[in-house]
Amino acid sequence: MPSCRRCSVTDAAYRERRFTAQDGLGLYFRDYGDPDSAATPVLCLGGLTRNAKDFDALARRLAAERRVLCLDLRGRGRSDYDPNWRNYRPASYLNDIAHLLPVAGVHRVVVVGTSLGGVLAMAMGATMPSALAGVVLNDIGPEIERGGLEPILSYIRVDRPQPDWESAVRTIRTHLPDLVYQDAAMFEAMARNTFREGKDGLLHFDWDVNIVKPTLADGGATADLWPFFRGLRPVPMLAFRGDASRLLTADCFARMGRERPDARMVTVPRTGHAPTLDEPECVAALDAFLREL
Repeated sequence: MPSCRRCSVTDAAYRERRFTAQDGLGLYFRDYGDPDSAATPVLCLGGLTRNAKDFDALARRLAAERRVLCLDLRGRGRSDYDPNWRNYRPASYLNDIAHLLPVAGVHRVVVVGTSLGGVLAMAMGATMPSALAGVVLNDIGPEIERGGLEPILSYIRVDRPQPDWESAVRTIRTHLPDLVYQDAAMFEAMARNTFREGKDGLLHFDWDVNIVKPTLADGGATADLWPFFRGLRPVPMLAFRGDASRLLTADCFARMGRERPDARMVTVPRTGHAPTLDEPECVAALDAFLREL
């Protein structure tokens, strides 16, 4: 069984917690809100390289009424890096999530999944369906466009140390030209959630660059996720797409809506991959969705 211990509380908005996964790897998560709240908890799962910091604004807002758990997947943020890169696959992440829930004392959650996090949310419908009270898919669907994925894989596979935060913002804009945000503050937040200060005084990626190796070993192939998407039919769903996204096409998003006419489908204007969930359209839709769960 995994073990858990509390870390020092560095911010009154959340508790820092760690637990030991089944294979002995140490994993980190932020725990926001009242653990005794009667509202259904939210579990936030980030994208391929992302971490709990991405969800801070969302979690702080939701924590007024419900508990919010934000996990750093293995190899990201403050979770340990896996010495075996072959474990950087969805099966390992799902096993970690399955252990996180009892560690946190949570049985049912609304999963907010961005990109890879949304893939994991879909897979949870097959591996742990009883845990799902609702699913929010953020700029991800059953088809992942290769043209949008390849620039991301090229960017994240090699560390790119930066001397300062201005340079960090600039490298994100340069190497991820399809990343579209509504203002400069969002790019600044993206940089601070992407890089960490190293012992050498430089800013380094806040992930293990080996996380991309399984995808590269598979030749960049993406799985057919439609069976997992259809497996979510009993689960209330909200889906977002950035209107400039090249990872989730408009055609795929429209098909998702046809297959799930009961789902709430929201296109976020002037946004690429992926919406921050702080956009007004996202805030309004999320609040309305969660009120019913």
